[in-house]
Amino acid sequence: MVRVKVPATTANFGSGFDCLGAALGLYNYIEMDFAKTDEIEVMGEGEKTVEKNKTNLVYKAASRVFDEVGISKPIKISLENNIPIARGLGSSAACIAGGLVAANQILGEPLPFSRIVELATQMEGHPDNVVPALFGGFTISMVYEGKVIYKRFSIPNWLRFVVGIPQFSIRTIDARRVIPEKIDFSDAIFNLSRCAMLVASFAKNELSNLDVFCQDKLHQPYRNKLVPGMEKIIKTSKQQGAMACFLSGAGPSVLTITSEENAKKLGIQMVDIFKKEGIKAQYKILSPCDSGVEYIQKSF
Repeated sequence: MVRVKVPATTANFGSGFDCLGAALGLYNYIEMDFAKTDEIEVMGEGEKTVEKNKTNLVYKAASRVFDEVGISKPIKISLENNIPIARGLGSSAACIAGGLVAANQILGEPLPFSRIVELATQMEGHPDNVVPALFGGFTISMVYEGKVIYKRFSIPNWLRFVVGIPQFSIRTIDARRVIPEKIDFSDAIFNLSRCAMLVASFAKNELSNLDVFCQDKLHQPYRNKLVPGMEKIIKTSKQQGAMACFLSGAGPSVLTITSEENAKKLGIQMVDIFKKEGIKAQYKILSPCDSGVEYIQKSF
């Protein structure tokens, strides 16, 4: 039996659309074992809604590994989900990364990790969530000629990610529909300069002006209407001690970066702003995750 732990992730960081991501200290656990027939159990988030058949995303990820090495065996999968689904916190990336790694482990690691990264990116469609899920930390990633190229940096462990999680979901496909096919040249320059400075900040561990470097004109202005209250949260977060604030992934969760002392009041503020928009919400205070997907145990 194999058990792995895989973290939630946040993507984009405002200015780093489709290329920046980070791993968060909130985890799904996946247990996988050979069985007489295929079986899937789900506990926690999505317990009543997540598919328990061959369309399950963890099962599909495991099947990619089995197909890659030419093996066909029934498996039992037990999922303990703590990452909210369709909230912009990388739940699908966690399923894909965790399923691929667990399957590779149970087969004796026939695939190199570089191939796992490629398969994960193919399944997810882009690497910004799966790379931090696999490697942890703060990551920059891209695909060039079919190969995933990435860099990662550790995140200072004193930072806290406060996530405001409204009780509604947004499908990534719907969040992408509102983004225009063409943008102004000036908007591209706006994001390029900020994204470059943001990466340099984490590379050098110099985190001043993060609020400026996380500003965005490529996706957040168009997604405002999908997340009532988001714009106000971003504009007022600095007053409550946030170092930066942005839409997490495709949303609807909104994330602030701060210190431990300011974390709780930021979470309360986000929930209150959502409430004034008629939206129920919760908040979570998360630490950085530096390890990515982690193999816990295997026994036979």
